[in-house]
Amino acid sequence: MDDSMVFRNRISRLATDQRLTGVKVVALAEDGMQAIQQAKLHKPDFVTMDLTMPVMDGPACLEALRIVLPDARVLVVSALSDRATALKAMTKGAHGFLLKPFSDEQLVESLQELMV
Repeated sequence: MDDSMVFRNRISRLATDQRLTGVKVVALAEDGMQAIQQAKLHKPDFVTMDLTMPVMDGPACLEALRIVLPDARVLVVSALSDRATALKAMTKGAHGFLLKPFSDEQLVESLQELMV
C-alpha cells in the first residue's frame, strides 16, 4: 500500500521477480483504510506499505494490521529516513524498513529477507 501509484506499480512489478518464488500480489491499496479492507479480504502473508498515506496513516495502519493479520510480515517502504521513524514503525509491527528511493535490487533483497 502506497498513496503513490508509481510506487505501488513498481513494487507490484518487482514482486514477480523470479528470485521471489511463491510471491503473488493479491491487492493494491492507496490508503490505510483500503489496506485494512484488502487485508481482511485477502489475508496476505506479506505487506509492503508507506508511512505517509491519506485517510489512515502508516503507524495507525500498522497497529490495525497487527490485529487483522497477526502473522503477516510487513515491510515499510518510506521516504521518512530518520532513525526514530524506522524504530517507531518496528515497534508498531513492521518487520523491515526500506528507504525511498530504492533500487530494484534493494526491494527484492528486502522482500527475500521477510520470507526467511
